[in-house]
Amino acid sequence: MADEANRKAFLEIQSRMIESTAKLKQVQNQIRSKEGEKKRAYLTLEELRQLLDDTNTYKSIGRTFVLEPKSVLMDEQEQKLKDSEAAISALEKSKEYLEKQIAEVENNLRELLQQDPGLARQIMSMSV
Repeated sequence: MADEANRKAFLEIQSRMIESTAKLKQVQNQIRSKEGEKKRAYLTLEELRQLLDDTNTYKSIGRTFVLEPKSVLMDEQEQKLKDSEAAISALEKSKEYLEKQIAEVENNLRELLQQDPGLARQIMSMSV
């Protein structure tokens, strides 16, 4: 009876570990994407700063280019930069939470396996 309960607990912990790991990978990919957006906005902003104020600047909308004042384009890039930084900080907090959750699940798994060495042997025999 206890063996069956431990087996169910192991399966639950295993599913939580898989779910948390998948979420962590997703958050890491989102962070990478936002960092790319941030870098692109920063580089675009740096290029715009080098232009004279009376230079014709164009904004890409689909396959069309629309004449926009330099100040509007700079404001848009600054906003993109700020939005990306805010998103990255929120994602970093989420990443920290998920890493703590994974560490907790690992500790739960370790405790379960120390509690029931027979279960550990069964798991090892299944994975080989």
